[in-house]
Amino acid sequence: MSKSADAFRTISEVAEELDLPQHVLRFWETRFNQIKPMKRGGGRRYYRPDDVTLLKGIRFLLYSEGYTIKGVQRILREQGNKFVMAAADGSIDMAALAKDVAQNAAPTVADLGKSGEQPAKTGILSKLVGARSGVTDTDGSTAQGISAGGISDNEKQLLNKTLMELLECKRLLDQAR
Repeated sequence: MSKSADAFRTISEVAEELDLPQHVLRFWETRFNQIKPMKRGGGRRYYRPDDVTLLKGIRFLLYSEGYTIKGVQRILREQGNKFVMAAADGSIDMAALAKDVAQNAAPTVADLGKSGEQPAKTGILSKLVGARSGVTDTDGSTAQGISAGGISDNEKQLLNKTLMELLECKRLLDQAR
């Protein structure tokens, strides 16, 4: 006899459904304040249907999408529980989320040029940004090969694409640590 969809689940039932050991669920309770199963006598845990859906979303982000615990905490803090719960059933476009997170994590070339920030004066990126914002190189000349008028749209797209690839590499390295 199976339980209804609205029934509370024990930790063993949830662990079996998510294909996780029970100790992982207990650990996640310490890392994610949003997971709050009801506790009865003897410390027995009972998970509400929303708790199970949230756990599915967290599992999906950690194991399928490769986010770190800190990354999932950030998503929960910034986007909320319902967002992570929606990730569990696949109704969230994870590629769009990754792009949005990456754009919020580091300024784009266009952002640097508009804000007037002065980048470090080494490397191709600083030369491109320097040419756009009127910053001169260390020898007093403008960056070579770039008109003082700015960066073309194709160059911006290429730089933004490269930045996205670098941020993805950083995420993978952070995950491997």
